[in-house]
Amino acid sequence: MKKQHYSVDGYTAQSSIGYLTKRANTLMLAILEPELEAHGLTYLQFVILMWLRDGVAVNPKDICLRFNYDSGALTRVIDQLAERGLLERVRSQRDRRTVELALTEPGRQAIEGVVPLVVEQLNRALEEFSPAEFAELVRLLNKLIARLQRAAEPDKTRSLA
Repeated sequence: MKKQHYSVDGYTAQSSIGYLTKRANTLMLAILEPELEAHGLTYLQFVILMWLRDGVAVNPKDICLRFNYDSGALTRVIDQLAERGLLERVRSQRDRRTVELALTEPGRQAIEGVVPLVVEQLNRALEEFSPAEFAELVRLLNKLIARLQRAAEPDKTRSLA
């Protein structure tokens, strides 16, 4: 028999992992956004610049898929970052029909300038966690994400079964 962590009788929205992770994200954004705003960035702009810095996403399609964001709205955000000289659009060397995004030197400086502030806020949020608890939290969240990604693959059913 499969593990049953929830039951219909005892289920509440507040005990759902979806609610708990969303609530943690909402509270973290409430802490991070003023720090980023003071440096002229929104959270989404910060994420885009970080992903470009770290090589997580290199084109708008990657960002839309990873962030579950509307492509039209994302184009406006990318336009803003390009107008400010923080990133640039470049043709892919592999496929000239594809546009990739590249961090400019001012973009790299901007992101490197806010990373210490973000790290400080994250550490403040986690200060009551032991190193082992922090490692376990990260491990478990990555395990959950991997499981959900497998379930969301297009060639599979949407079921987690």
